[in-house]
Amino acid sequence: MVTIDNLHFNYSKHIVFNDVTLKLEAGKIYGLLGQNGVGKTTLLKIISGLLNVKSGSCRVNGHNPFLREPDFLGDLFYIPEDFIGPDLVVNKFARLRGEFYPNFDYNKYSRLMTEFEVNGNSKFTKLSFGQQKKAIIAFALSTNTKLILMDEPSNGLDIPSKAQLRRVISQASTDESCIVISTHQVRDLENLIDPIIILDRNGVLLNETIDEISKRLCFEFGATVSDKAIYSEQTIGGYINVCRNETNRECKINIEALFNTVHQNRDLIKDIFKK
Repeated sequence: MVTIDNLHFNYSKHIVFNDVTLKLEAGKIYGLLGQNGVGKTTLLKIISGLLNVKSGSCRVNGHNPFLREPDFLGDLFYIPEDFIGPDLVVNKFARLRGEFYPNFDYNKYSRLMTEFEVNGNSKFTKLSFGQQKKAIIAFALSTNTKLILMDEPSNGLDIPSKAQLRRVISQASTDESCIVISTHQVRDLENLIDPIIILDRNGVLLNETIDEISKRLCFEFGATVSDKAIYSEQTIGGYINVCRNETNRECKINIEALFNTVHQNRDLIKDIFKK
């Protein structure tokens, strides 16, 4: 669905991506992780065509995103982190903007608005930031585009709304669609995102499925630091130890510990996940 080859991008003298190659497939909900400033939002904007590559290529369903062709735009939806809706009734916005998306389903939109407990007869400007965020997520999922890009979708949502978000995104995922979620709030989406992409400055540190990660790494809780740990993190009552999975046992992944492990052991992680 998305193919990125030898991508280079910079803002003036600031290099964001240097020779990045990445593929995103249909039927997946990708978690895009990384420290502040590594280019998560920049990558989403390149994929959506809001920014152009300096060299290399980015293709989305065969399209060059930066050309912003109608067929391309009708099959992609990008939700920025700080969405502020227009001074317009939300339901009217949905009907008007839905005309640009061939597969938009107003009934689905209405159902999601009800599930999110947002009044669609109010103007965006009368809603809280969290309610506006839920309204645009409801609209995005109702467009039924093949590619949906979400930048920090759980920001501004309360705890019940985050549970609703996980549920509706899971229900919206199909074998033909691809959802990419850029987030710092990994605990909000821990049981939803798979595969995991971890960005570093200039490149991709990890792009693996949960199944593949659990085959190669084990996340254990113990009273002390394990002598086999490649990364340890103190927590309440003991330590999270991340070790090589040398016995092929099933292991539940702690995504926060995974993120820290990858950043502190870049070369070792590349070796562990070498194909």
